[in-house]
Amino acid sequence: MTELATRSEASARTKTFAWDDPMLDVEAARSLSGFEFLTKMMEGAVPVPPVMKMIGFRLLKVERGAVAFEYDPHESHYNPIGSVHGGILTTVLDSVMGCCIHTTLPMGVGYTTLEVKVNFVRAVSAQSGVMQCEGSLIHSGSRVATSEARIVDKQGKLYAHANTTCLILSPQP
Repeated sequence: MTELATRSEASARTKTFAWDDPMLDVEAARSLSGFEFLTKMMEGAVPVPPVMKMIGFRLLKVERGAVAFEYDPHESHYNPIGSVHGGILTTVLDSVMGCCIHTTLPMGVGYTTLEVKVNFVRAVSAQSGVMQCEGSLIHSGSRVATSEARIVDKQGKLYAHANTTCLILSPQP
């Protein structure tokens, strides 16, 4: 056994999480407006999607066209250079921006991300503390919607910002 393998085994950590059946979300999403669905999720009446539990972000605010999450950076999110991987931050940003759009949609209407543009302006680590991801709607049309988001620390210092374009999907039968 190499020294590296021995050191890795000695410092191994684990992280576990539990989640609810994600199909419960789908059924609730189809029977409520986007605003109602996200409000019920924030209140705990609708289960959060597994990705929220896996990464560890939570709904803080739901308004029409505006959503905020809280995110706890964790070392299990680190890339090889010791900071939170950009893909994790992108997932949080994409989620909050999509939710901003979702707040404007009627019952049975969905959306999907067409593109995301992210700017990382400083590294995030567990030492950064709890972060807030705030998103807001820019435009909501009949086929396309856009929104933007920012990740900031408790002092308001900017760590990343993004914008997205989403396709509005026809109502599901």
